[in-house]
This record gives sequence, structure tokens and C-alpha cells, in this order.
Amino acid sequence: MQKTKKSVAKRFKLTATGKLIRRTPGFRHLLSAKSTKQKRRASKDKLVAPGHAKPLKRCLPFGL
Repeated sequence: MQKTKKSVAKRFKLTATGKLIRRTPGFRHLLSAKSTKQKRRASKDKLVAPGHAKPLKRCLPFGL
């Protein structure tokens, strides 16, 4: 049985259509130094590029 890679499961989410969603890194602290525009764009979830998504999807056999 293939196990779920927990490090991947914590960082990525699979959508209903099978795409991977990720958060923007580097937005937990030191936010006063970052511009409002930068923070606003970082607050939105982003899709993982198709080339990076393929091996990551293999780590999520049950599609968490």
C-alpha cells in the first residue's frame, strides 16, 4: 500500500478537478517590511505549475 507523503499533504491541496493549490511562502512574519500590494497578492492561493504538480500528485495517492 502506498502511504501519503505527509509533508506534501500539509503544504498542498487537491482541487475537485485534480489541480494542486499552494500558499505563497514567506508570509508568516516580517510583514511590515512588505508592501500592501505584495501582501494582497500573497493572500490568494496559487496553482502549482504542471511540471511540478506531477511528482507531488504521486505523493497524494488518496487525494487529500
